Amino acid sequence: MKIEANNLDYRALNEIVRSSQDREVEITGCLGQRYLGAGLSGKHIYIEGTPGNALAAYLDGCEIEVHGNAQDAVGDTMNAGRVCIFGNAGDAVGYAMRGGKIFIRGDAGYRVGIHMKAYKEHRPVIVVGGVVGSFLGEYQAGGVIVVLDLNRDPMGIVGNFCGTGMHGGEMYLRCEEVSHPLPAQVKAERVERLEDEEILHIIKEYAAAFSLPVKEILSSPFLKLTPNTDNPYKQLYTNN
Repeated sequence: MKIEANNLDYRALNEIVRSSQDREVEITGCLGQRYLGAGLSGKHIYIEGTPGNALAAYLDGCEIEVHGNAQDAVGDTMNAGRVCIFGNAGDAVGYAMRGGKIFIRGDAGYRVGIHMKAYKEHRPVIVVGGVVGSFLGEYQAGGVIVVLDLNRDPMGIVGNFCGTGMHGGEMYLRCEEVSHPLPAQVKAERVERLEDEEILHIIKEYAAAFSLPVKEILSSPFLKLTPNTDNPYKQLYTNN
């Protein structure tokens, strides 16, 4: 199904997408319509343009491609599925995300992965090809965040307060060090060569999604961030 979104508000556009019996849905002329794909499963949604806030919120198994940028709160409380953004994304990507994958070719804003969590077999993943703003992984409780800085931004791979309140999960930053001091509850370990099979699979899947040279990505060292065992925040939570 093909939908021209130029003259549709977000309610009308979402109703058309939800009511369609087609698995393949193509949206062109998207310009800020909110909540696209919210709570949906079983569809492949192709978007040209810029979807508004809360793209893929509560997503439950859809595949979404955005050939353009996306605004704030992509994948808010997402359960399953995959979102591929070929441009940049705004703030709070993956807020409280519980499963599935979000792949961003460009940069992302502040508070990426805030309150991410894992439950049983569900382990959410966010991969950003560019750089991110401050508060990356704020209060992260589970899942994996990878930031690649493929263009080697002179401003650095991440902003201030990376991992503030982190008490679970892992982050992998493709760099040798970060420009700003890390919180006391975060442990940083330099990894010269990635060997973790899960992380390698994630990066290979990301590279395939955007036709990127995986060997070049893996040729650089990473900084692995995990919660410090003395982390005072961890004492407030049960095991993941």
